[in-house]
Amino acid sequence: MVKILFLCTGNSCRSQMAEGWARALKNDVVEAFSAGIEKHGLNPYAVQVMAEAGVDISAQQSKLISELPTLDFDYMVTVCGNAHESCPVFPDSPRIIHVGFDDPPRLAESCRSEEEKLECYRRVRDEIRAFIEQIPANLAV
Repeated sequence: MVKILFLCTGNSCRSQMAEGWARALKNDVVEAFSAGIEKHGLNPYAVQVMAEAGVDISAQQSKLISELPTLDFDYMVTVCGNAHESCPVFPDSPRIIHVGFDDPPRLAESCRSEEEKLECYRRVRDEIRAFIEQIPANLAV
């Protein structure tokens, strides 16, 4: 099994969705974790749009890297620019891959309705799913 850490700034949305997709779609080849360089809590819109797609992430917790059960990762996938720039150093030096996804909360700031906000989250959810579906091939970049 390949151990992958999905890292984002607050571990509230993009990294949580990536962990959820990896567990749902690739649990036979991937052991997925997510964390943040800060802790912002689980984003309720992320939970909602993942549930719409049949993936329940409601029990996942927003956490810091130091709270993970292991630091022995094969890959660290940064899903936002801030996490990529602030990437921590690990003792066993996992391979770092940056895949920047838009920030749904930032996209949703200018939306006028709940449906418009949800569409921002759905778009990013689907982009993350497309990335996860290509694992492990897209990790060999």
